[in-house]
Amino acid sequence: MAIEWSDGIVVANLADEPALSDELGELTDRIGAMETDKVPSIVLNFGQVTYLNSSNIAQLLKLRKHVNEASRAMRICSLNDEVWSVFTVTGLDKVFTFAPDPMTALAGLQLEQPGE
Repeated sequence: MAIEWSDGIVVANLADEPALSDELGELTDRIGAMETDKVPSIVLNFGQVTYLNSSNIAQLLKLRKHVNEASRAMRICSLNDEVWSVFTVTGLDKVFTFAPDPMTALAGLQLEQPGE
């Protein structure tokens, strides 16, 4: 699931339920257990996700909290129309930062964190 891009960035290629809940939970637990200075920025690739439920949203918000507390960044990318509509209807399109694809997300994170 999670692929190390560099020391400072983790890319998570997510899949539909039931794997989605497990993957987000594992990533949240991993990030939450890290020392603040070791927390990476995260790219969440939703390319294989077709549905998002309230539990997934809660997991995303918890993950975002851990990442923000460590002054790192998170990008969500490759959303299909159905998943994007969940973010817009809930107002979370204003809370999270999105990119069209993983490469654009990685480039944006690398520009924000030069030298990593």
